[in-house]
Amino acid sequence: MASLAPPAEALRRRIAGEVVAFFNDRGRGQEPIKSSPHALCPPHGVAWRVHGDVTSMMVGGIAALLLQMLHPSALAGVWDHSDFQKNMHGRLRNTARFIAVTTYGHRDEAEAAIGRVRRIHDHVNGTLPDGTPYDANDPRLLAWVHVAGSAMFLDGWVRFGEPRMSAGDRDAYWREVAPVARLLGADPVPQSAQEAAELLRSFVPELRPDERARTVRDIILRNVPDKLRVLPVQALLMQSAVDLLPPWARRMHALRSSGLTRPAVGAATLGLAGTLRWALSPR
Repeated sequence: MASLAPPAEALRRRIAGEVVAFFNDRGRGQEPIKSSPHALCPPHGVAWRVHGDVTSMMVGGIAALLLQMLHPSALAGVWDHSDFQKNMHGRLRNTARFIAVTTYGHRDEAEAAIGRVRRIHDHVNGTLPDGTPYDANDPRLLAWVHVAGSAMFLDGWVRFGEPRMSAGDRDAYWREVAPVARLLGADPVPQSAQEAAELLRSFVPELRPDERARTVRDIILRNVPDKLRVLPVQALLMQSAVDLLPPWARRMHALRSSGLTRPAVGAATLGLAGTLRWALSPR
């Protein structure tokens, strides 16, 4: 294969550098997570494939946050115990690194990261505005966070990476990410796509699109992290995330799909995905 012309190689390196900088805080000495043959998720398995695509994970991650925040207890934990409203980039980066280390990192690194999260959860508790107590260590609440997040990551990959993904691989994804959820304390933990869909539906009566949920919705969709503004893609990613949400979740958030322009939005997101895969591919 002929070598890239210098301008193309320079562009590739610039895009790759921006992506790495977005997900890694160099001021804290952070570097991209290295893959290990001793990872919690099976090396080169389905989860490695799903979690390895930047565009679909960004779209899925935004959709996951929107979905997760519909649960009043999940929302309260973020509202009462984090600086999310002022530091969305930091939260997105921390979440991305946690997913990376628990997917690709050595089992010891992954279990250490899970242990840190569990220790943080020990202090995340309180009461909802209606007086109902909440606790971040509640196994069912952790099950909600797991199923809502993983469902959006998988759906994002299917839409923008592998539209013909087999039913067997979709089931395998849920089996492969299950150990992380169990170590975090989630229960129940789905083992197949059908179990995940049934669990997700079971939570719908518990969801509340209240004023605080609307506030967080607007923070997610309107307050774009500064480091993402260098790429003219923020509106595209946000709309793709809204389109990815289940219709009932869009209605709860009072959001609209892109409608007749949805094919164009999807095509543009696929184009972005292709560009980032090219920029990040090994040379």
